[in-house]
Amino acid sequence: MLGLRWSDVDLHEGVLTVRQALQRVDGELLIVAPKAQRSARRIALPRECVTASRAQHAQQIADRKAAGANWKGTGQGLVFTTKNGTPTEPRNLNRSFEALYARTGVRKVRVHDPRHTCASLLHEQGPDARMIMEVLGHNSIRVTMVIYAFVRFDTQRSAFDRVGDALKGDGNGPDDDSGMTDVLAAL
Repeated sequence: MLGLRWSDVDLHEGVLTVRQALQRVDGELLIVAPKAQRSARRIALPRECVTASRAQHAQQIADRKAAGANWKGTGQGLVFTTKNGTPTEPRNLNRSFEALYARTGVRKVRVHDPRHTCASLLHEQGPDARMIMEVLGHNSIRVTMVIYAFVRFDTQRSAFDRVGDALKGDGNGPDDDSGMTDVLAAL
């Protein structure tokens, strides 16, 4: 996220392309290639992310004007910078998250946790595991589904309610087996 450039964000089409990352290497912040080949990818953005990105762009323009000659933007065109245009230190992002939790009283989560939330929400909406794996840039569906995607209890409840409805049967469908409820009751 911190290595994302404006040239990699198409707000008109609602797409971003992951091409690089920002990492601390030997004490220095560097732009580096993504850690895995699959990490370089295109991601469709929901409307809310496009709206937030436009707001971020406007804020960065205002910050640049306010900083004037003190703007230290390096020409990398990063989406997320400090108020004076330098790359955002990853540790400062963590501190900002912590301050936000303290101020709002929201349950504390790690900066990385929204990736887990994204996987779980996508999974609940029905896309197959391969699509979710590609969105997250993983090399393995197993990593995506075992480590990242969780099923919320209310989603589980809803699924089993649908199973219950199917087992009840109404006698009108070609696959209806109204006797299934009697069989299950006997068990």
